[in-house]
Amino acid sequence: SMDEDGWLVGGGYKSFDYSGKMPYIDSSHTELLRIGSVDPEYGGTTIEQVYDAMNSLSFSPFAIFPEYVKGGGGHQSSDDGEDKSVPSADITLIVSVVDTYEDGESYSSYEAFTDDLFDAMDAVGGGPCMDDHDTDPHVSMARGVKFKSSYHQQKYFYKANLEVAVWQSMYPKGVVIGGNGYSSFPPDSGLKNKMYTGYGNLYFFFDRANITKAFVPNRDLSSTENYYATLYSSGQSEQYYESTTTIGFDYNKASGSGDATEQEYYEHNPYGWNAKMAKHDMTDGWELPPNCDQEGETFFGIPLSTRSDSKLLSTNSFQDQFDFEYLTDRNFTYMQKFGTNHGWLVGETLGNGAGSLVDKDTAHIPIFYTGTTNPDMGGMAVENLIKLAKKIDFGTLYIKPAFIFQDDDGSIKLQFEADANSALGYLYSSLCQMIGISWNYDSPYNDLGLYTNCAMHAAGDRATFGCGPENANSGGFCPQMTLAYRVQFQSDEHAAGYLARCNEYVDYWRSLYPSGVAVGTSKFCKDGGCLALFLNRYDIFYVFKPDLGGSWVEFMAGTFAPTISPAPTYDGGCDNPHNMHLDKCYKKKHARKASSVAWDSLGTVGQLSIILIAFMSSTLAISIFLARAKRSRQDGESYIGFIIRDIQGRKKKKRKKLRKRVVGRGTLDEDLLSDDDMGGFRSVPARPGSKSSKKVSSTIRSVRSKSKTKRSDRSKSKSRRGLPDTPVESDDKSLKSTRSSRSRSRSKTGTRSRSRSVKKSSKKPGGDNDDAPKRRQLV
Repeated sequence: SMDEDGWLVGGGYKSFDYSGKMPYIDSSHTELLRIGSVDPEYGGTTIEQVYDAMNSLSFSPFAIFPEYVKGGGGHQSSDDGEDKSVPSADITLIVSVVDTYEDGESYSSYEAFTDDLFDAMDAVGGGPCMDDHDTDPHVSMARGVKFKSSYHQQKYFYKANLEVAVWQSMYPKGVVIGGNGYSSFPPDSGLKNKMYTGYGNLYFFFDRANITKAFVPNRDLSSTENYYATLYSSGQSEQYYESTTTIGFDYNKASGSGDATEQEYYEHNPYGWNAKMAKHDMTDGWELPPNCDQEGETFFGIPLSTRSDSKLLSTNSFQDQFDFEYLTDRNFTYMQKFGTNHGWLVGETLGNGAGSLVDKDTAHIPIFYTGTTNPDMGGMAVENLIKLAKKIDFGTLYIKPAFIFQDDDGSIKLQFEADANSALGYLYSSLCQMIGISWNYDSPYNDLGLYTNCAMHAAGDRATFGCGPENANSGGFCPQMTLAYRVQFQSDEHAAGYLARCNEYVDYWRSLYPSGVAVGTSKFCKDGGCLALFLNRYDIFYVFKPDLGGSWVEFMAGTFAPTISPAPTYDGGCDNPHNMHLDKCYKKKHARKASSVAWDSLGTVGQLSIILIAFMSSTLAISIFLARAKRSRQDGESYIGFIIRDIQGRKKKKRKKLRKRVVGRGTLDEDLLSDDDMGGFRSVPARPGSKSSKKVSSTIRSVRSKSKTKRSDRSKSKSRRGLPDTPVESDDKSLKSTRSSRSRSRSKTGTRSRSRSVKKSSKKPGGDNDDAPKRRQLV
């Protein structure tokens, strides 16, 4: 394990790293001169003074030679107590600047440069906070590192120094550092100061993550220098890795003149773990519990930031009940320095006097450290942590400040009241019971069967065992907020003055919120008292409302955008090409289409169902078409021809149907009137195709013939009774017209049969038809 920053080299970390380290970029660098404070009122040197001094100098490209990787030097917090097990140390790559001599010069180019640099800094009025000698060149790789054992430590340093041995064989006389890239300095200058990075530049670092100025050497690289500078990037390093199999230098060196081989044997004892270790110094490595093979900084907590800069969040303010700016000492009235690169954790700005990392506000109260989210190393996956948290019915989380103090590791903290009977105490106890590690014969239990070996809390721990005057002070329940790491004050009196001033303001908060307060804003947790899942102290991933009121995700990972620097961005927002590497701009430029999001939201089962339905629908449509074509297609007709003929035929039939429907309406009225004249009876035809239907048809025609004859007599028309053949022909024509207008659905066969029956009846005298069977129905 190691401190919360993790590896400072090797590419940096992303927000979803299993270890939960801070999402910083790779900040590898070799320090040549420490400027110190940039506040002239406190003995510092301004940034403009540094620029003026460097611009007055001329220097040639300096070559760097890698020496070895060593350990040691860590502050080893709490390692000298009763529970001493594994010491912590820093890992450092030692390098040197290659001395090159110009013709006739007795001083090397680098020695001449450092002398000129100090003279130039004195000429511009550099302050006394600047070092009076150049720094021993080195690269800080990691801090607060704890190995599994001294054996594992030796194995690591052998592997690391074997790599250094390859570099030494590759660059026997050192190499000029650089690359083929472009950048702008300072970061907020946009495109106007964009320049080619090149090789051999020197840079001014405001902090280890922010370069604000580049200084170009006075000449280009020679052919030899250029060959070695591009050797690795051109892919010619493989032969050196194959030929270098041993280490030809002594790398067993600890800090100072000590020898690492003389270190006593040690080994991590996981069973020496105890619940108090949850109150951890974040500048040091963790003591891991049994069956946990990887550390992790993920935790449940209460967000208190008012100016967060996390790229996972849709809002940057989580509460408006407290203003922690009153608890800082930015003018160094009381304090002397910070013991780490981090300044005030409630927010720093570019240009702060101490040159601390430019972090935004990360104020929070950690409640329960869950450890790594890597299940293969003993941890619990993020999605499982979310499932478990949704099961806990905790009440609104009220918090009440108690006092400001400095702990044994030098950190400044704000203590909150630890009420074991509060909703916060119930939440802590529930988390221990559900996902705390098995310890002292107590095992966790939850309905989902999801557990972890890397939580920093025991299953048998409870809020009543935590800190506070009414508790046992032996457990991990202790709601605290860290303001700064490893602060050193000017004196004990200054420390007492700072704490007294801060506690006066805490008393004001206590009077303002006598029963505590549920924090939140109008845009974040409106009702207050929410719980958050932190991937690290910088990034909130999931938020849970009290009383099972629901939860929401601040960022659901579809893609992992590139890790970015916490440094200020360029002007112009996402319209500026220099900001396109930022997560916000990356997501804006590569925004997914709504259709793609909707498709992915269906999941595997839903997508498979839609594909199956579409396939079945298409096959059904094809089957219906082939069936119709097989039944109705003419001989030798193609399927395409059938489709065209079928479409054209439907259009013609539709127009014909509409035209005849209008004509038939008038004829139907006449038929109704003729039935009325017959005394209110209507003849009902027999079923088509039967023997009786022919008789009935002839009968109907006879009746209609009589009715028409009566109408002719009334209208004084010519009598046709003496001409038996003429009425039959007239009736036959009238019948055909009436039949076609009353019903188009009758078949051709039925029409022929009815026509034949009419002709037979026409040969008999009209009186003979009276004996035919008739069926009448009252209308």
